[in-house]
Amino acid sequence: MTGLSSSNGRAIASDTDDYVRRSVADVLTTPIGSRVMRRDYGSYLPLLVDQPMNAITRLKLYGATALALIRFHRRSRLKAVQLTTDGASAALQLELVRTDLPRPRALSVALPFSALRSAAPRT
Repeated sequence: MTGLSSSNGRAIASDTDDYVRRSVADVLTTPIGSRVMRRDYGSYLPLLVDQPMNAITRLKLYGATALALIRFHRRSRLKAVQLTTDGASAALQLELVRTDLPRPRALSVALPFSALRSAAPRT
């Protein structure tokens, strides 16, 4: 199975880490209800982007990330989620373990908040 790179449109083999990163980013940046034939696909992260950044919102971000990956990304297991901020920018740092390989391997994924902001539904 192959996928397409979102940056250059070239094919990506499904056994590469780039494919897994793109797949995780797709699940997390897709608002629930935005896919026509798969209304339950996606995550609640785009809805949480403009919430005040406090302990409750952080907990909601972590929960929404875990829920989406458990439901729609079965080729990896989530080990840790961390929200990093440095002034004006923020990113979710994900630590995953790929379980689709003969020997499980750790994988790190960084998802900038700008990707979530562009996917957030406009009201």
